[in-house]
Amino acid sequence: MAQETDDRQDSGKSVFYGWYIVGTLFFATFVGVGSRQGFGVFVEAWEEDFGASVGAISVAAGIGWAVNGIVQPFFGRLTDKLGGRRVLIWGVLAMGLGTMLVAASPNVYVLIAVYGFVVSSAAGGVFPTPASSVIVRWFQRKRGTAMSMVAFGGSAGGFIMVPFAAYLLVIADWRTAWLVMGAAILFLALPLLLAIVRSDPEDMGLNQDGDEEPISTPGDGNDSSPSIRIAPLATTGWKESYRSAPMWQLSLGYSVCGITTAIVAVHFIRWASTEDITPGTAALAFGLLMAINGVGLLVVGSVSDRMQRKNLLGTVYLIRGLGFLALIVFPGVPALWAFAVIGGMSWLASVPLTNSLTADVYGLRNVGILNGLIMMVHQLAGGLAVIIAGRVFDIWDTYDPVFAAAAGFLIFAGVVSYSIRERKYSIRFQSPQPLPTSRPVVVAADGD
Repeated sequence: MAQETDDRQDSGKSVFYGWYIVGTLFFATFVGVGSRQGFGVFVEAWEEDFGASVGAISVAAGIGWAVNGIVQPFFGRLTDKLGGRRVLIWGVLAMGLGTMLVAASPNVYVLIAVYGFVVSSAAGGVFPTPASSVIVRWFQRKRGTAMSMVAFGGSAGGFIMVPFAAYLLVIADWRTAWLVMGAAILFLALPLLLAIVRSDPEDMGLNQDGDEEPISTPGDGNDSSPSIRIAPLATTGWKESYRSAPMWQLSLGYSVCGITTAIVAVHFIRWASTEDITPGTAALAFGLLMAINGVGLLVVGSVSDRMQRKNLLGTVYLIRGLGFLALIVFPGVPALWAFAVIGGMSWLASVPLTNSLTADVYGLRNVGILNGLIMMVHQLAGGLAVIIAGRVFDIWDTYDPVFAAAAGFLIFAGVVSYSIRERKYSIRFQSPQPLPTSRPVVVAADGD
């Protein structure tokens, strides 16, 4: 019934401006995240060009993941204070310049400095914290759908940008590839952000989801005063969120997400070469993974607006665990494509589910820094995992122990996610509460 009401409210209206922002952030994520996911394409080329080991090159990626995580709360706080538009613009500008600068790296040490610190810290100013913090301010009823569409940009980027990077490596060299990817960020994504993105619907005199009135709900019939739904764990200070279980549960699950996605982003194509699979074929398989994930993201986003997000999140982690088991159980080529299909069902779906749950449970006041803190755990865990995986490969010349550990962690993350008490803590399942007469409706809506 609620969905039918939402559909009737949307019918007959012009396109809500928030969807243009979703489209713009989709594209920025497409080129930005897509370029970063192409790192693994160049590992073997850097081994030959720099005379470096897989472990040494993994340090660049590992530091990059860690640095990207450390800066997330900083950019989240800036987003809460200054608005997402400013943070996104400067982040995309710095990321584009840094990506082009990678092409000038003469050795692995400069690669570590440029990619590990410059590009990775700049990327923290783009996705997911600033982008998701903008989206949750523009949407509430369709928050899951909007968040998934932005995350879909990362899937589309992996589907197109990773094979494209591999193609550039074949027809030119790795330096040309990084110059082209940097140019796409600077000259395509940046102008779109400048022209379209706004931090908050209030900046344009609009309300969340394009509603005629700020998000509020009629009273219970006993009086005519307006009422709102308030997240039970909404706080005035972000530190208070760590006194409740959901913040820890979301962080633990997301740390496993970071471990598993980082390992694959950096080592998947290198693993394929140990199975006598060419980098081009491995890049195509990774592209297929992202294509399947893109479809899954759109489905998950829409479904998550109609059911408990935590159940979907737990299922995503368990399915991903099956993908890692496939890498161990099946031989070379069958393992490659089995992982692409199974992993594709779950890959980036954890991002919109986690960010949406955070906003649902803790409100909008501190959503930037909270998403940033959760993302910091994700990236730090991923950075450490990348370095460990590279070291394991250098010692044993196999990734099987790493993949087995990843599968175990994912089972743990699934159980933790299922245990979140979403019906108790999410704003989506709360009854309306009377709105204090001294507090303007629009302010209350902004605080969720």
